[in-house]
Amino acid sequence: MDLYQLFKTRTPIIGVVHLLPLPTSPRWGGSLKAVVDRAEQEATALASGGVDGIIVENFFDAPFSKNQVDPVVVSAMTVLVQRIQNLVTLPIGINVLRNDARSAMAIATCVKAQFIRVNVLTGVMATDQGIIEGEAHQLLRYRRELGSDVKIFADVLVKHARPLSSVNLTTAVQDTIERGLADAVIISGWATGHPTNPEDLELASSAANGTPVFIGSGASLENIATLIQSADGVIVSSALKRHGRREQPIDPNRVSQFVEAARKGWNSKGETKSISSVKLHS
Repeated sequence: MDLYQLFKTRTPIIGVVHLLPLPTSPRWGGSLKAVVDRAEQEATALASGGVDGIIVENFFDAPFSKNQVDPVVVSAMTVLVQRIQNLVTLPIGINVLRNDARSAMAIATCVKAQFIRVNVLTGVMATDQGIIEGEAHQLLRYRRELGSDVKIFADVLVKHARPLSSVNLTTAVQDTIERGLADAVIISGWATGHPTNPEDLELASSAANGTPVFIGSGASLENIATLIQSADGVIVSSALKRHGRREQPIDPNRVSQFVEAARKGWNSKGETKSISSVKLHS
């Protein structure tokens, strides 16, 4: 996958819009307008702060169903994504939690979004929703059936989960790409907001063999310069919110500060590579 073709940069920063609770979720507040207003505000804040893409998640619908969500969630997310698209021109991704990849693919295809995130594409994971099995075979066939070009960003050993057997990260990355046909892979810490291990990113980047590797959690102003040395992009949420708290709305100032720090880190990465290349051939 060509990141530049999708995001107009080879090192994309993707901000997350965490939707307020949707209809049928335990904390649904009864007003879809309130959900729309918050989503529009956050998408605008992300775009004005300089991110390269946005991913929309039904984050506050917890506790999640492990596979298929209620049809009203699909309907609501479709409306919400379209409202965001009316305000910003950035590439849009969709993550239907916990693992309803078919619904995400359906929404993305219909609204002409660019990518989806899939928590468990291959393998078997023990989660707080129970045992989740990857269904790459169904998703890839469904994408073909729809005639869709929506890209699949797949988590490897996803956060808030544990593999049922001892799994080597290198093997898991390779299986996700070679057998699950993921277009990009995501490496996270153990939970939302917890930093990704730099060593895991290095292993994943080596195993991915050119397939883009994204930081999936815990990126912050303090660590982004280190983390991005072994990654092709970053998906970030908590660090962009007021006081860095996930329940708070997006803070445009924090967005611009994070984007600036990430860009400096990537520029430093490029300079380091250039210096190493000169030494290598001297």
